[in-house]
Amino acid sequence: MSLREALEIRRTLAFRLTFWYALVFTVCSLAAFAVFYAVISNVVKERTDQAMLKEMAEAAAILKSKGEGAFGAELGFEAESEGVGDVFFRLLDPAGGEIAATNMNAWKGVGADRGPLTRAAAGDGPVFETVSVPGKPYQARIVYGLLESGKIIQIGVSLEDNARFLETFRDVFVPGILIIMAFSTLIGWFMAARALAGIREVTRTALDISEGAFEKRVRVRAGGDEVERLAVAFNRMLDRIDGLVRGLREVTDDIAHDLRTPIARIRGLAEAELNAGNSGGEPNQLAADTVEECDNLLQMINTMLEIAEIEAGIKALPGADVDLAQVVGEAVDLFRPLADGKGVRLESGVSEAFPVQGNVRGLQRIAVNLLDNAIKYTPAGDRVRLPERQGGAIRSDRSGHGYRHCRRGTAPRLQPALPLRQQPLPARLRAGPQPRVGRRPRPRRPHLGGEPARPWKHLYRHAAPPALCDFRPRQHYQIIIFP
Repeated sequence: MSLREALEIRRTLAFRLTFWYALVFTVCSLAAFAVFYAVISNVVKERTDQAMLKEMAEAAAILKSKGEGAFGAELGFEAESEGVGDVFFRLLDPAGGEIAATNMNAWKGVGADRGPLTRAAAGDGPVFETVSVPGKPYQARIVYGLLESGKIIQIGVSLEDNARFLETFRDVFVPGILIIMAFSTLIGWFMAARALAGIREVTRTALDISEGAFEKRVRVRAGGDEVERLAVAFNRMLDRIDGLVRGLREVTDDIAHDLRTPIARIRGLAEAELNAGNSGGEPNQLAADTVEECDNLLQMINTMLEIAEIEAGIKALPGADVDLAQVVGEAVDLFRPLADGKGVRLESGVSEAFPVQGNVRGLQRIAVNLLDNAIKYTPAGDRVRLPERQGGAIRSDRSGHGYRHCRRGTAPRLQPALPLRQQPLPARLRAGPQPRVGRRPRPRRPHLGGEPARPWKHLYRHAAPPALCDFRPRQHYQIIIFP
């Protein structure tokens, strides 16, 4: 996966939903662990305190029954059985002086704290404290208790076992929380992908429709959720738009049919007047111009009807093996006298064969209209040049004025040029990469004369390319024909 694709994923809604789901789930898991850890620590400490109170009661009973002389021997045996480094017993006077004690070699530096000792001597009940033992990595729990004789018993217990238990708990939980994070991410991604599946389908359908597949509809899944309602509303909108487009096409076809008859009648009258020859000069020229313009209108109307039949699927667009280089060469030969008369240099370097499978008439109309517009809007002294084929396309560039790229339905900025709406472009290359239907090719921008080419015109591989409008760039103009 490239860096650009990774950045694209980061900007998706599914990634953001997954991230927040995993983040919230992880934070909640950490909070639950903190609460559970605090509860476990408190329970362990309470159990330790209860065990120490029990030891204190037993020590008080031994001291009462056997006296102070047997205190060290009896409790020393018990301390050795549990481990002299884990527990100690000590008998103190109210001032803190030691009367008797078990083996204190492992508890050096642990004395009687004046605060708890005073509170215990005052009869405040057993007093607990947690202290650090010099030379040991673990703390100890100390309890002070007042005996009936007025003396104070001190018991200390190492918290090593408790600390190891909590360390084991932490060691188990940390990998567990990592596993939980991974599973929460996978689950979040799955849930987000499932929730957004309908939206992605709506997006794919919208892209297909934008490329010309107007019959596409979003598949509605029974679920009763917001995505289903969105799909239903989207399909209703598409049905409405499709109905409006069909109605507009029908109106356009009807107008074209209705216009053909009066235009043919006007042409017939003008031709009859021209053939009669009763008047000469300017009236005959006017009649000839009328016949020519009527022929152009009839050809335009017939082309509109032909495109309507092709788009409706009634008529298949005829295709054949065509040498696009030959088509362009014939168009250049046709317009060379016009270019010479206007003072525009028309240069053609197209010599290599460029075989395509397409419609000859449509490709001829495209080449003718492009050259006609190029020569028409190029001042005298400039040139129109068609170089060799490059990268699977025939490119033509020129200096001077050019065209503005307009979408269908938008008005030209200056004055209308010859529209390409009437030029079907059903051509495909025999070999090499082909652009997807309805998508704009992305050619590399060349540098001509040290300046980058400014305007670009991309002809869609579609039955209805967008219209051409005139444009005035500063330096160069580049036309690219992609079959």
